[in-house]
Amino acid sequence: MTPAVLLDCRGQRCPLPVIALARHIGEVDVGETIAVVADDPAARSDIPAWCRMRGHDYLGESPEPDGVPSYLVRRLA
Repeated sequence: MTPAVLLDCRGQRCPLPVIALARHIGEVDVGETIAVVADDPAARSDIPAWCRMRGHDYLGESPEPDGVPSYLVRRLA
């Protein structure tokens, strides 16, 4: 699945990847996806938690070619 928006948050520490996601989720239409590439270990729990609190669908993670996790979120509202 190709995300509509890709946020490169490498090198950013908590809470910056989640703040970037919150700022940019409005750039995608409802039903589209946004990916957050983040090497901060806290993103693994922060992004799914943010999705639950904000009513969006966390679709999981997959590694980028350099091994950094990419977290995929579907906008639901």
